[in-house]
Amino acid sequence: MSNLKTVSVTANMAEGFAINSVIDGHTVQIDQPVAAKGTGTGPTPLQMLLLAIGGCIGTIGRIAAFQQKITLRGMQVKVEGDYNPAGLLGKPTDDRVGFTQIRISAVIDADLTDEQKAQFLDEVCQRCPLHDNLSHTSEVVHSLA
Repeated sequence: MSNLKTVSVTANMAEGFAINSVIDGHTVQIDQPVAAKGTGTGPTPLQMLLLAIGGCIGTIGRIAAFQQKITLRGMQVKVEGDYNPAGLLGKPTDDRVGFTQIRISAVIDADLTDEQKAQFLDEVCQRCPLHDNLSHTSEVVHSLA
């Protein structure tokens, strides 16, 4: 039986390209760089998506290490994605609008062999909900409120 939990955020348009949200008492702002007519007051939505993936992997890494009694001194997760900005700018393109590839690499500071670190990262990524969302198709529904 499924125990689904709903996670909800609200994004509010601010000045220019800035978008604000208050999430569990934390103010979060995304924006565009000044060169793209934003004010540069926050990371872009694309950067936030990549940060969210890296953050999720790091969080699951802590959980898995605790469960497996691994002393995880640190974990640095680098996430890169390639996309063609033409589509989001309304220009014709044969490329999809989203990332065509997302690459995740991790440096794991723990007393594990390289093979054990690779297995640990594989398990962590399999347990990460955001990794799962990007690796598989999720139904996305949009509507007017």
